[in-house]
Amino acid sequence: MAEEKDNGDEEMETNRVKGFAQGHTASKVSETRLELDAGLLELQKKIKEAFEVFDHESNDTVDVREIGTIIRSLGCCPSEGELHDLIAEVEEEEPTGYIRLETFLPMMVKVLKERRYRPVPEDVLLQAFEVLDTAKGGFLTKEDLVRYMTEEGEPFTQEEMEEMLSAALDPDTNTIQYRDYLAMMVIDEN
Repeated sequence: MAEEKDNGDEEMETNRVKGFAQGHTASKVSETRLELDAGLLELQKKIKEAFEVFDHESNDTVDVREIGTIIRSLGCCPSEGELHDLIAEVEEEEPTGYIRLETFLPMMVKVLKERRYRPVPEDVLLQAFEVLDTAKGGFLTKEDLVRYMTEEGEPFTQEEMEEMLSAALDPDTNTIQYRDYLAMMVIDEN
């Protein structure tokens, strides 16, 4: 009889431990879910704030031409082709020239959560500049950079080239000191 009591006590203790473990696990799951919800809300807030900068009429729409700037301000670096695909994804069937926040927000949340269109790491950019710098002088001339950026691969537009040169060009030497330029343009993801 004492053995039956011990088995019963042991079974009760096992059930009590299981119940505690299940409750503890459920508590951890709830905590994790709350953290994820808070993270999602923070992400949505960040996207909405970036969108609102260009929502000049405060009607939850922005000019389609501003979408690239908004996406890039959120730390994404899509190519022009990828940008056109993103715009096509959020543009209405009958294009109006405007993108609505209600369609942009879920698409952008997905892009950011998947960490798509991340910037190229600094060491990869440095290697690319070093390949172009055949003299190994640590700089490129304005003419060489313009030629490389407008004639090779996916060419820069005139506007993109002017924007890059305005930030990168040393006016005294008319060269791009690419290590200095990289230090200025690399996004710190921390």
